[in-house]
Amino acid sequence: TMLQSHTKLTSQGQVSVPAAVRHALGLKPGSILEWTDQGGQIVVKRATRCSTADVHQALFGEDSVATQPAKTPADMKQGIRDLMQRKYAGR
Repeated sequence: TMLQSHTKLTSQGQVSVPAAVRHALGLKPGSILEWTDQGGQIVVKRATRCSTADVHQALFGEDSVATQPAKTPADMKQGIRDLMQRKYAGR
């Protein structure tokens, strides 16, 4: 069954996330929501810590995958760590 809930926008532009939605998305205090326009509809989902594009960039940089030498698991882990430190620095 499809989950449907309604909320009211406050004068400060805030909304409360209904309990059923929080439960369905596994949201807890501090969770980040991602709002995306998909063909005129706004889709709200729980944000992941990093996107697949972030991971790809961390592993392979801006160059094509075909031109990159093989990465070891240690290289991959370090690349992801470096990207996350840059991305979340100052938060």
